[in-house]
Amino acid sequence: MDEKPEILDTRLIAKSRLFGIEELHLRFTNGEERTYERLRTPPIAGVMMVPLLDDDTVVMIREYGAGTESYELTLPKGAYEHGEDWRDAANRELKEEAGYGARRMSLMKELTLSPGYMGHRIKVVLAEDLYEESLPGDEPEELEVVTWKLSELDRLIERDDVTEARVIAALLMTKRLLEKR
Repeated sequence: MDEKPEILDTRLIAKSRLFGIEELHLRFTNGEERTYERLRTPPIAGVMMVPLLDDDTVVMIREYGAGTESYELTLPKGAYEHGEDWRDAANRELKEEAGYGARRMSLMKELTLSPGYMGHRIKVVLAEDLYEESLPGDEPEELEVVTWKLSELDRLIERDDVTEARVIAALLMTKRLLEKR
């Protein structure tokens, strides 16, 4: 299964201000053909930061999630602006959403959300050696900044307002990385 299916046709079937839905006609190596629908991959990449005040304290934010219609405890994240690389985007978003900059950033992993029907990717960035600095952001309301001990990660994951899979994955990766240091 190393050979990918052949893309026979792709067409846009619906579009909103934020999303496009594509129909994708594929032929698999065994000759079977299928039509899939997927969200069109946005041209702008995303970054999500795991900001550490120290080896046990992560900085999180509480913001409204329109998809879940609830406030979620999450990590700072956002899209690149034109011409930015991931480091610049990560530091800017961190300053806008959490009020910190980072002197040291490491790319941990690029994650997908639901590869069966969308190609969205986000770079997970470990942000360390933080300093206080804020930039105005584009959020409709001020975000609440919350710190949490990674040594109490199990308790955090059990919370009803921590539901985003990529946030949980990023925190687990961070804890494992720090345990190896």
